[in-house]
Amino acid sequence: MLTFPASWITVKRLRSHGLILALCLWLVYLWNMATPGLLDRAGNLKGTDFLHFYTLGSLALAHCGADLYNSQSQSAIAAARVPSAAGIYYLPLYPPQVSLFFAPFAQLSYSWALILWLALSSLIYGLCCYAVWRNCPNLHNQKLAVLILALALPAFWHLIAWGQTSAFALACFTLAFLAFRAQREFLAGLALGCLIFKPQLAVAAAIVFLFTLRWRVIVGALLSSLTQLTTAWLYYGPGPLREWIHILLKVPKQLSLLEPRLYQTHSLRTFWSMLIPWSSVSLVLYLISAVLVSALAVVTWRSRLDLSLRFSALLLATVLLAPHLTVYDLVILGPAFLLLSGWIVAQPNNSAVAYFKLLLYLAFVLPLLGPLARWIHLQLSVPVMAAILFGIWKFSTKEFAP
Repeated sequence: MLTFPASWITVKRLRSHGLILALCLWLVYLWNMATPGLLDRAGNLKGTDFLHFYTLGSLALAHCGADLYNSQSQSAIAAARVPSAAGIYYLPLYPPQVSLFFAPFAQLSYSWALILWLALSSLIYGLCCYAVWRNCPNLHNQKLAVLILALALPAFWHLIAWGQTSAFALACFTLAFLAFRAQREFLAGLALGCLIFKPQLAVAAAIVFLFTLRWRVIVGALLSSLTQLTTAWLYYGPGPLREWIHILLKVPKQLSLLEPRLYQTHSLRTFWSMLIPWSSVSLVLYLISAVLVSALAVVTWRSRLDLSLRFSALLLATVLLAPHLTVYDLVILGPAFLLLSGWIVAQPNNSAVAYFKLLLYLAFVLPLLGPLARWIHLQLSVPVMAAILFGIWKFSTKEFAP
């Protein structure tokens, strides 16, 4: 029988690997950004996706709700405000209240708005990591290792490189975790309801808490999301909300525009669509695997496992079930890495725990190999995340207990 040495993955190795990875990632980022003007060395606009949010903020300032879902108008506005962005188009999918949040950023020049946005995203990421780490007593004596690995998380690097909004999704999940820890389920629901700005990240939570009948969570989530949408309705009127719903209904037909780099996606749906060339077959496999993942997440949440394991299972299911999930969204797994690592430290070293360590290690680094899926048509991170979720479920049944 093949055995895996439990001593291979040590804190010293993790610090060393994390330091090497962090230096490589951030030195490449700095080198790429160290150019005059708003274009990086590859000729792309610095901040990439932030341009879309900057444009939405400009529309909010001008009270132009009618253009929130008009990509042609937005491209013209973006080119007028940021000449280097001429010819760039985005598929507008965010709910209308997102534009209100970015209105203050749109009052600044693009350069200063981008700097402020990246600083805010980094601050939120750091605070979330710190808040979760504080609730991992077994990691309190590993401050340096935790800091290095937090900086080395590939998803965080992608978040900053793309200028995306996933730090706020991470904040939603972190606040929900803290609320669950304090046994305040209604507050946890309020936090999860804020995910309405990225509704694909709320699919797993909706399934888990509906099937486990956590009504306080559900009511809190509905109240939070409806409050955001009502704010947009009061500001713009009902038109943009109707248009947003109409756009969402058309998303299945526009996936090729939404996911121009399929190899940078990490969910079950895109895993099967890359692996299987027949769309109908890949869809069936996605639905079957989604049902299995949902069942594992629901059963795990109903178990008596510690919250750290149950919440980690929820985060893994969130990633796997999301109809659309790009590499920067994997930043929401930050708490899962901390919580699972803190749990592992307290377990005896044997083959089961050793394999669990290996899976966690692979889940951390495999997003870097995402582009490899362009040629092998296999997104390696997805089966690894599914294996971790399966392992947590096995622990909950006490059949795989160390």
